[in-house]
Amino acid sequence: MKLAATIARWLQADMQAEVRDVERAVAAGTREAGRGLKTELRRQVASAGLGQRRANSWRDRDYPNQRLDAASLVYTKAPQIIRAFDEGAVIRSRRGLTRAMNHILPAVGIRKIPVRLNML
Repeated sequence: MKLAATIARWLQADMQAEVRDVERAVAAGTREAGRGLKTELRRQVASAGLGQRRANSWRDRDYPNQRLDAASLVYTKAPQIIRAFDEGAVIRSRRGLTRAMNHILPAVGIRKIPVRLNML
């Protein structure tokens, strides 16, 4: 009887240790996946010519939680700007004039940037 109880306690302790190891592995894998996605999004935004500041607006947040339900959230601090470039939205001034962003025009081959647009 004592032998069975001792084996059961050992087995239970071993299983608890394995579950803790799996929980840590899940949290670490989720954290690495979130960081990898953030890094890739930053690389894409910078290579698209939107600048390093816009690229650095991507953030990630880890939620290790309890048990096996770890999560990672990747978001941007400038969602309207990212959405506008993703959808190809027209950027207009308050007076209704179409404006071009100074860091995009040289990327497409336009060297001279008009300072002001005049409407007739």
